[in-house]
Amino acid sequence: MADYDSVSTCKSVVSILPAVLAADNTEITVDTLNWRSAMVEMIVGIGGITFDATNKVEFKLTHSDDDTTYTAVEADDVILPFGETLGTGGIIRSLVAEKAAADTAAVQVGYVGKKRYLQLLADFSGTHGAGTPIAANIVLGHPLHAPGDQGNYDDSHSESF
Repeated sequence: MADYDSVSTCKSVVSILPAVLAADNTEITVDTLNWRSAMVEMIVGIGGITFDATNKVEFKLTHSDDDTTYTAVEADDVILPFGETLGTGGIIRSLVAEKAAADTAAVQVGYVGKKRYLQLLADFSGTHGAGTPIAANIVLGHPLHAPGDQGNYDDSHSESF
């Protein structure tokens, strides 16, 4: 049986409650104390409008040491999907073109920065007459403290494969 110290466990925190939004969400603070990494998962439904350079939604990830002063993440703080680059102001995803179909899988961005607190904002710009379905989670990973050896586990009754 694997020792739990060698297995990464996770904890998921909802950072944007599933909703149809037409304006910025209320940011939820995620405390990463005792976790060494995080992954932001974003799911967006069909665009309520035709997104363009003016009418858009940009997901901005910020972090803080003191839960008071938040700054945009930098390139060394995140692991973006292949071919993507970090936008100015911590933009980890931009919706700036027509979105006729809902995401079929979550878009994932890794966070490996060293700050304790994270916030994710779905930043709406322009005119959004109809809302866009949006949800996001921040999954904390690589705990600093995990269950150790299971001292009461007796594997004498299990079969070997």
